[in-house]
Formats: sequence, structure tokens, C-alpha cells
Amino acid sequence: MRRRTHDNEVMAITEHELAAMTDDLDQMHHDIGMPAMHRALDEWTEKTRSSRRGFLIGAGAVAGGALLAACSSGSSTATATTAAGASTTGKLTGDLAVAALAASLENLAVAAYGDVLAAAAANKLGTVPPAVATFVTTVKAQHTQHAQAWNSAIVASGHKAITGPDQALVPTVNQTFAQVTDVTGAAKLALTLENVAAQTYQTAIAAVKATSSIKVAASIQPVEMQHAAILYFVLGQYPVPNAFNPVSDARPLTDYTG
Repeated sequence: MRRRTHDNEVMAITEHELAAMTDDLDQMHHDIGMPAMHRALDEWTEKTRSSRRGFLIGAGAVAGGALLAACSSGSSTATATTAAGASTTGKLTGDLAVAALAASLENLAVAAYGDVLAAAAANKLGTVPPAVATFVTTVKAQHTQHAQAWNSAIVASGHKAITGPDQALVPTVNQTFAQVTDVTGAAKLALTLENVAAQTYQTAIAAVKATSSIKVAASIQPVEMQHAAILYFVLGQYPVPNAFNPVSDARPLTDYTG
């Protein structure tokens, strides 16, 4: 691993090396990651549509029976109608709760990378090589696509999209970012977020129930690991520091609070 040879160097690899890694990352994302993710999402949303169609048929039968009973008894049908209409409201549970947590983590990463770009534009990070800005922009776009993917499954299930960041991590991220003054500090913060996301996805793969949910998580987790590997290179560290990826920093899958 090449180390910094001059004090004014801001990363442990050259711009050419980072640019090449970013290009490879983006190509793999579009050629492999995105198609796999979309296939899994199509499977998930189709299953959701089928389940909702079955529910509506059953709800229609129940409502019809309630209507006949109301006609004979003179009672109101408001209760039956409200029960059917409330089927997709309430707290997210099961695989959808995991999807919500994942979306909130992706939103947090999008916001953090956006803050890095804004700080760089305001000259708050010292020298920022163009290749670094390209990497940050590329990764931010990929996290945006991941958040959209999770939200498409959530919305297909009749719930509102998750638009905010993971609130449990926001104070720590804000506190850390306030102390970031250069590319190295920004890279360390980004690496922390990527590792948390990758480890959370790793635990999610084993925890979610539906095959389609597993496929979505499994299609995104390697991308987070690729982000982390490049950041390790930028920091002059070995890109795969563990023979087995740990899960000690994974977010609790039951800890989504909205």
C-alpha cells in the first residue's frame, strides 16, 4: 500500500487510481448491482400486489356481508368500511421495518456525502482533488438509488416513503462532521457510515423472511463493501481488513423509530 510521500498529499493513492476505482465501481453498480436489485424489487412488489389483491377480495366479501347485515338490522356500515381502509396504515413491522431502517441509513449516507460536497465547495476541507469529488458524487448517487429501492417496496405495500435519516446516528454524525477539516477526516466518517450500512445489511440478510427481501439486501450489501474498500485505499489501509466481515456495528433491526 502506497503511503503519503509529501505533507501536502491528501490521500494515500493517486487521483488516477481513485478515478479508475470509481469508474469500475460505477460500472459494476449499473451492470450487476442495479439489475439484481431491480429483479428482487419486482419480485417483492409483485408479491405485495398479489397479497393486496387477495386482501381486497376478502375485504370485499366481508364488507358485502356487513352490508347485507346492516340492511337487515338498520345499523351503519362505517365500521366495516373503516377497517378495510386502514389495512395499510400503522407501524411498519417485519421485513418492512427492516426496509425502513435500511432506507433511513441510505438517507443518512446521502445527506453526509452531500455535506462533504458542500464543505468542499466552501473550501472547508482544504485541497480536494477532483477525483475525490467524483467519487463522493458517484457514491452519493448510488445511496440515493438504494434508498429509492427500499422505498419503492415500502410504498408498494401502502405505506409512506421513508425520507429522513436514521435518527439514532444523526447526533454522532453531526458531532463528528463538525470536527472534519480535510479529506482524511471526511473519508474516515464516510467509512464509518459504509461499514455500519454493510454490517446492518449483513444481519438483515439472515433476519428478513421473504426471499425477495433477502435478495434486495444481498444486492446492495456488496456495494457498501465496495465503497468501504475504496475508502480504505484512500486512507492508506488494507481494503479488506477482516477475513469475515464483523457485525458489531450493525444497527439493531428492531430499532427503526421513524
